[in-house]
Amino acid sequence: MPVGLFRVCLVVITAIINHPLLFPKENGTVPENAEEIIQKMKEREEILRLEQLRLEQEIADQEARQKTLENAAEVVEEKKEEKVRWDMWTALSMVIFLLIELWRQDFQEANWQDTGGEEDDMAVLGKAFKGVAFPDKAVLASFYEKRILGTTGDMARMREMVEGFADDLLEALRSVCNRDADMEVEDCMGVGSMYENWRVRKPFVCDLIVPFAPPEPYCFRSQIWCSGDPFPPDEQGYGTIKVCRADEDVTGCICDKTKLGEDMLCLLHSQANTTRPSNEMEDLLCFKNTQYLDADQVMKWFQIAVTKAWNRISHKYEFDLSFSLLDSPGALKIKFRSGKSIAFNLTPVVQYENSDVYFISHFPRSSLAADVPSSTHWFLTFAVYERRFIQLVSKTLPANACHVSCLQILSFLHGKQCSLTGPSGLTNYHLKTVMLHLLQARPSQDWAPEKLEARLQDMLKFLEKCLHEKKLYHFFIGNGKIPAELGFPIIFQRAEPLNLFRPFVLRRDVYRKTVDTFHEMLRNTSALINEYTVHIPLAHTNGIHKGSL
Repeated sequence: MPVGLFRVCLVVITAIINHPLLFPKENGTVPENAEEIIQKMKEREEILRLEQLRLEQEIADQEARQKTLENAAEVVEEKKEEKVRWDMWTALSMVIFLLIELWRQDFQEANWQDTGGEEDDMAVLGKAFKGVAFPDKAVLASFYEKRILGTTGDMARMREMVEGFADDLLEALRSVCNRDADMEVEDCMGVGSMYENWRVRKPFVCDLIVPFAPPEPYCFRSQIWCSGDPFPPDEQGYGTIKVCRADEDVTGCICDKTKLGEDMLCLLHSQANTTRPSNEMEDLLCFKNTQYLDADQVMKWFQIAVTKAWNRISHKYEFDLSFSLLDSPGALKIKFRSGKSIAFNLTPVVQYENSDVYFISHFPRSSLAADVPSSTHWFLTFAVYERRFIQLVSKTLPANACHVSCLQILSFLHGKQCSLTGPSGLTNYHLKTVMLHLLQARPSQDWAPEKLEARLQDMLKFLEKCLHEKKLYHFFIGNGKIPAELGFPIIFQRAEPLNLFRPFVLRRDVYRKTVDTFHEMLRNTSALINEYTVHIPLAHTNGIHKGSL
């Protein structure tokens, strides 16, 4: 306890002794140090004040920037809201427009075959006919009898001669071919205007198609644009043909679609079956390194085979045979010693499944025809069904019905006009398609012979409407009203309608030329018919009338 008190007293005494106020003279540096400290404190205070001002300025600037950013964000947000509102209105407008367009197309496609069925519909058309002089019934009847009807006998004799020679030529072709390695050629069939009895312009040309099949154990497996797999728009109406072994799975093994690796083997197929030498497939007329039938290879093979066949039987005939057109590989010409000649087309085709639809290797070219996508794409022809349909409908029509007469006159007029002003995008196939549509749309009694003038005008009006809309649908594709008696494949009836005038949308120059040629033909109709009509009584010639149809 005493020791603790002592320590406290010692601390108090030491503090008193060292206090500066008790000994001012001994510690004379205190005031100087105090002033120095005060000066430093002032300087520090000034520095802190400046730092405070700087920080306040920075804070103010930061607040200003933040406010600017907030204002900009508000503007952007307002623009986004406006854009969203605008996009919503744009999208809604587009949806409404698309719905209207789809409804319009569905409505047109649902009624695409009924265009010629009502006189009221026809009355709306025919703007190009205003002021056009059109021949009357007497002039048309005389023209048809004197100018067109006389060619029927010539066509019959020519068909008989060409068919007999073609059968002999194909029989010789089979004899020169290797039955174990070459394609198997079947009997030919006549198609087109010569066999539908409406060809009018010379030279007469017979169109014959020759189905062929691969040698055993191979077979053809085809794929068409409407079979389910997507095809580009420019490949509508085409298909591909794959050369397969008859025992090969139709759907194909997964080993053909997946890389199994070098050390793996498919248990379903041996190495010999899964890999085929490229030269073997080329011998089967396939495109290089593929299994798809090549149209160019087929035509080369066919030309060589026909040449060999002709060399075998040429001694039997007193005429020469040659290929006449470079751009049409199946075009043949018979040249007699007298100088006369007969042309015909002999074109190889492949049957589509078990129907009478055929893949055709080469199709007659026109200014409207689009380029073939590739040599492995084959165009489909429905010529056999077209001939059968005309024959079937003809049985229900009045005697001497005028449907063929209308087509013949229209084909003649268009051909004469093209010889004057140059070719157009229209072909005889388009004209026949117009007739097929009207045959299906109009009652049988409307095709009586005395109604030739009215039906011819209907065909011209229908064609005018199709040209105006740039739409002429293929008669069979997408047509659900095909008679069941024809046995037409249902897959084509359920397909989307195929617009034969689609190229007009892409080629404006051809479209303009075609329309001008059509209008010129209308204006020249009376003159063209009168020019080729043998003398008609004055009362009839004066019967030509003018008027809008």
